[in-house]
Amino acid sequence: MSKKKKKPVVVDENIADEVETIEIESNAISSDEQESAEDESAEDESPEEETVELDPIKILEKDLQKTKDELAEEKDKFVRLQAETDNFRKRLSREKDEFSQYANERLFKELLPIFDNFERALEDPSNDIKSLKEGLEMILKQFSSFLEKERVEPIEAIGEKFDPMIHEVLTSEESSEHEENTIISQFVKGYMINNRVIRPSQVVISKKPSLESEEVLTKEPEESPDKEESPTD
Repeated sequence: MSKKKKKPVVVDENIADEVETIEIESNAISSDEQESAEDESAEDESPEEETVELDPIKILEKDLQKTKDELAEEKDKFVRLQAETDNFRKRLSREKDEFSQYANERLFKELLPIFDNFERALEDPSNDIKSLKEGLEMILKQFSSFLEKERVEPIEAIGEKFDPMIHEVLTSEESSEHEENTIISQFVKGYMINNRVIRPSQVVISKKPSLESEEVLTKEPEESPDKEESPTD
């Protein structure tokens, strides 16, 4: 058998040119993609390289400066707060002094008319005891009204049980008519203002009689001896 000869493949020149162009463009695209990937990898690696390249001393200096700035700011706030506190304390003290002066002024204004009445009573040329007594009673009533207005009240004492919170004992006396520690007399009257003691009452309290005193009180009087009969003539 005779072998058939293969016919040579005839390639169109135009098709060959197109294939060559496609291969060149493909190679160009591949090279561009490779360059782009290299650039991206370089960008990703750059921060790490910069972080590694930072000097630790510079980092510490930066942190130290930041801490100093914060400390200076807090110090400034503290100084301003302290100044405001001092000003408030001074203003409060000044207002307290002014209030005290005003309160005293008001009290003296209320007392002056009573003082005027005392002067008038002493300057009265008449020697009438009755008129003088009536004038003093009027002044006492006026002064009592002033105390009541200021909520100053006298402390009850005589006949009351001794209370060390409002009474002051000057002495004690034996008494069988009163229970022990009962106030039987008063030297100086005490006063309170708004339930606060201004001056305690100075009082005398009772105590149990001693045994000797009880014997004297309970002892019966001795019978008087019979009169001697007069001698008869």
